[in-house]
Amino acid sequence: ALRDMGYLNFDEPFKSLVHQGVILGPDGMRMSKSKGNVIAPDPYVEEYGSDALRWYMITNSAPWDNLKFDIEGVKEVTRSFFGKLFQTYSFLSMYANVDNWCYEEEDVPMSERPEMDRWIISCLNSLVREVESCYEDYEPTRAGRLIQSFIVDNVSNWFVRLSRKRFWGSAMSTDKLSAYQTLYTCLETVAKLMAPIAPYFADRLYRDLCEATGRDNKSVHLSKFPVADETCIDREKELCMQLAQQVTSMVLSLRKKEDIIVRQPLQRIAIPATDTAQQQRIASMQHLILEEVNVKELKFVGNEDGVLVKRVKPDFKKLGPKYGKIMKALAAQVVAMSQKDIIEFEKNGKFAFNVDGTEAIVELADVEVISEDIPGWLVANEGSLTVALDITVTDELKREGIARELVNRIQNIRKDKDFNITDKIAVKVSANENTDAAVAEYKD
Repeated sequence: ALRDMGYLNFDEPFKSLVHQGVILGPDGMRMSKSKGNVIAPDPYVEEYGSDALRWYMITNSAPWDNLKFDIEGVKEVTRSFFGKLFQTYSFLSMYANVDNWCYEEEDVPMSERPEMDRWIISCLNSLVREVESCYEDYEPTRAGRLIQSFIVDNVSNWFVRLSRKRFWGSAMSTDKLSAYQTLYTCLETVAKLMAPIAPYFADRLYRDLCEATGRDNKSVHLSKFPVADETCIDREKELCMQLAQQVTSMVLSLRKKEDIIVRQPLQRIAIPATDTAQQQRIASMQHLILEEVNVKELKFVGNEDGVLVKRVKPDFKKLGPKYGKIMKALAAQVVAMSQKDIIEFEKNGKFAFNVDGTEAIVELADVEVISEDIPGWLVANEGSLTVALDITVTDELKREGIARELVNRIQNIRKDKDFNITDKIAVKVSANENTDAAVAEYKD
């Protein structure tokens, strides 16, 4: 079908696969018949599908740039983007079939939707606006990357994971209905946005969604391209959630560093906010952050709390050309900066030093700010954001962790036995001195 439509020319492998730059092999060498390193696309189309191959090639580099082709990249696109997108559709389909939901109700007003729904709808409309602009400017590479990031980072890894419990309730509450309508809207809109790059997958996704709800009986390629609703875009809400995602990612990486699984609750996170705006944004998302990382408290700290210790390491390659003669003395002053000065440095993005009567303005890009771990805590730093995690596990926290581990084991058995999510099960737990206290305390 691709050959008949002119997408592929198997006599000139890859050359006309909507890519005009030079195709390079994984080793960076130009593909050439004379070199014998040409790869025919048909086996990969057969195994991974034409859309996965096209998505990889278009999002990997702009059509006018050279492309270093690596089949591992096609596998990653298949797993991450198309895999996540299919899992999200399957999640919606599974619960919609249980509830016999087919989008017959009126749309829940945006003002009555939970914060999570208003956020993802804001991101969706921002995405529509940006993707349309990319297509208008002949930038399919950026358009594809934006769509992929939205599905993987915002929809699958965040919205769906934090909204799972909303789909469990037996009654069709306003909250549950909003969750259904919001997720459906995201998938239907993404199908339209991705159609120019992945025409077959997009059409199947769109048809499966619309046939179940009766909202459309045409191909996605005959539907109207989405138009951004500017009234739904809340940039401040997007920035707040972006900070929440960043804090969550940093805390989870600290857990992984110490091999503390997420099911084991921890007591507190400490964050030294660089300014009032950052503190307010994080505070507004505090409940989401704590639930996602399984930590009890989040507190904002100052230098006087003694929780965080930072030091600054000069980048001699950057500072050398600027301040060659005074480099040694300047570096000594940078290393000797006080905690108060470092906080001021991070806040303003630059700091003025006086070296033997010469003023030297050092920028954050000229140094590396390092957060040091202190006993009982792990610290991570990304740009102006610093997060400290209390990794002390008390007996009380340990009992709760055991209870959560038991729940996980039971859920795995339920899955292995092919029980439906609606099946009621009876559970018997053998007496064990390592688990009895946790079972008794968290039985409910």
